[in-house]
Amino acid sequence: MEFWFIVQHFKAQPIWVRFLSFLGLFCLSKFTLMLLRWVYVSFLIPGKNLKKYGSWALVTAPTDGIGKGFAFQLARKGLNLVLVGRNPDKLKNVSDAIKAKFGKTQIKNVVVDFSGDLSEGIRRIEEAIEGLDVGVLINNVGVSYPYVRFFQEVDEELMKNLVHINIEGTTKVMQALLPGMLKRKKGAIVNIGSGAAVIIPSDPLYAVYAATKA
Repeated sequence: MEFWFIVQHFKAQPIWVRFLSFLGLFCLSKFTLMLLRWVYVSFLIPGKNLKKYGSWALVTAPTDGIGKGFAFQLARKGLNLVLVGRNPDKLKNVSDAIKAKFGKTQIKNVVVDFSGDLSEGIRRIEEAIEGLDVGVLINNVGVSYPYVRFFQEVDEELMKNLVHINIEGTTKVMQALLPGMLKRKKGAIVNIGSGAAVIIPSDPLYAVYAATKA
């Protein structure tokens, strides 16, 4: 009886009210499906066997934060590692820590300063991965502002580094690894983005950084 009353009441509403009601229901349903998909992908979907892509993984900027976390998790999954960073001492510390925890992991350290000569750095990477079945790339290298700035305050050197590292660096690393993946017909590439380019597309005071990560 109550349902019948609701239906009759709805039919009695002006057409624009019914249209807005359907629009609201559509948006709510879409949001609910997106939320359920996120829960499934984040918590319920079975993990992939990363070794099926290859026995090696390459991680850029692996000495801190997200990159370091990826390096440890990949080693936990049984993959050998090519670690690419600019500080040889930090690379050694991370390598030693991973080997201490996962003794069977083979690790190659490659010193590359992505703010410098990329051609030389990419050459070192190509030499390091020659003959290795690198099946996973974690493209984590990136820089941001040292502190918030208005767009007109971003100096030329900082803007050059943001574009050079965040865009050119990640692109050229992919170019170095893709031929081997295509030859083996398998591989996985993860380019680390940022909430600055997704949650807040026009991130105030970080405009150039947000653009490079987008």
